[in-house]
Amino acid sequence: MASRRSFLAGAAALSTAPLLPSAPAIAQGSAAHTLRFIPQADVTVLDPLSTTSYAVRNHGHLCWDTLYGLDINFRPQPQLAEGHVVEDDGKRWTFTLREGPTFHDGEKIRAQDAVASIKRWMTRDTHGQTLAARLDEIAVLDDRRFVLRLKKPFGAMLDALGKSSSYPCFIYPERFANTPATTPLKEVVGSGPYRFVANEWQSGSQVIYQKYDRYVPTPVGTPAVTAGPKIAGFERLEWRIIMDPATAGAALQSGEVDWWERVAPDLRDILGRRRDVVVDRVETNGTVAMLRPNHLTAPFNDPAVRRAIWPALVQSDFMNSIFSDRSLWKDGVGAFPLGTSFASDEGMAAITGPRNLDAAKKALAATGKAGARTVVLHPGDQINNSALTTVATDMLKKVGLAAEDAVSDWGTMLQRRAKKEPLEQGGWSAVVVLFGGEDLANPGGHPLLRTNGQDAWFGWPSSPEIEGLRDAWFEAPNVEAQKEICRKIQAKFFEEVPYYPLGQYFVDSAYRRNLKVERRGLSLALNARREG
Repeated sequence: MASRRSFLAGAAALSTAPLLPSAPAIAQGSAAHTLRFIPQADVTVLDPLSTTSYAVRNHGHLCWDTLYGLDINFRPQPQLAEGHVVEDDGKRWTFTLREGPTFHDGEKIRAQDAVASIKRWMTRDTHGQTLAARLDEIAVLDDRRFVLRLKKPFGAMLDALGKSSSYPCFIYPERFANTPATTPLKEVVGSGPYRFVANEWQSGSQVIYQKYDRYVPTPVGTPAVTAGPKIAGFERLEWRIIMDPATAGAALQSGEVDWWERVAPDLRDILGRRRDVVVDRVETNGTVAMLRPNHLTAPFNDPAVRRAIWPALVQSDFMNSIFSDRSLWKDGVGAFPLGTSFASDEGMAAITGPRNLDAAKKALAATGKAGARTVVLHPGDQINNSALTTVATDMLKKVGLAAEDAVSDWGTMLQRRAKKEPLEQGGWSAVVVLFGGEDLANPGGHPLLRTNGQDAWFGWPSSPEIEGLRDAWFEAPNVEAQKEICRKIQAKFFEEVPYYPLGQYFVDSAYRRNLKVERRGLSLALNARREG
């Protein structure tokens, strides 16, 4: 825990800073039109379809638009779409685009662009893959209209096209959307309120955006999550990549930056005492921490090994590693986040029953895999991931695995996470994963509950039973029927172990008091303005 102690020492030093308003670093001239923002992580790739990294997702929402956005209750609202018509008992959907929106190269956004973008997105996204299996035809009718003809109804259509995360269906120019989803885009020609400034991008240091003056916001809805008018409130947006929490906190206090997207847990109270800083829970759905085993490589390719870990897993140990304040986290988390419609008590004894390390050791020994080499990916520059990974590695060692801590930076971890090769060829065994509650609220969009083998999210679990139940969920006639299916999914979840839930926690943003942040539900640097 040496890195943890070093961080706390830095936090203690920061706490000695005077609690008086500091002189604003941004005053007059061009600086007054610039928003300086510390994102949760670096933008390691430009294409939001190439990773579920939230930093890249947020970069995507600045640069591209979606057909629909989600309001504060996560209900779909029109964005690029003007509207839609559903016919033929739900098997024919006709969409119409708004008049006026253009790409950053000045070209009009057409139905051809939307169709090509949907086709690319369907190959990657969990909702999209289900839609693709039901799709009979997707066709352009004219420049503003396109139609999806289905083999059978897909009631989650708008939720799918409007999802805010993992993966959003961003609309690209047709020439880019025709690129296979397996090939990351290297150039950004967006459809959103900010333009990416390629010649100022410095990986690990800064990402720069410029307001797109020809952007036409949707005229409907209230700004929240990704719905409502998207307003670029500044001529220039600078993402400052500052991974050291003490440095980030000091920059916010001094006025060198305006907004820190996700405050490190130990600095929350310190910043909250500042009269010139606002600590604000912009994201309300919480974050679920999970440990994802690699189902393709030993030892976790054996389901008996995966099940052996359950008696040793103590969710409160993981949550206490990042928060000392009990009010900021919850344990007793199963396959679905607490507070969502499909959370249940099905099979929860695996998590909430008495913890028994000896039972875990015996169960592992019975598999013949005790002492097996186990490589745990550890992004050392991500404070929460790092703390959780340390606890996970220690737990695996105590159970009887030869767990190795593979420390790297965030970008290197993302690259290695994509490798399907065995450990001897640079592969991996387990990785801590953090997802917002909205991504995990139902089996249709839950990335880590998709168990379709080689096409699944990193870790690649395979469970025909869970996949079958997921398909049944889409067919369920009402919420009560869906809840019963989700109970069956959770029962199978504890048997198959696609991942281990580690708990659910809540994080805050912090920003200078003269900054007005209007958009709620997702920490996007949109609909923000400076006052005074």
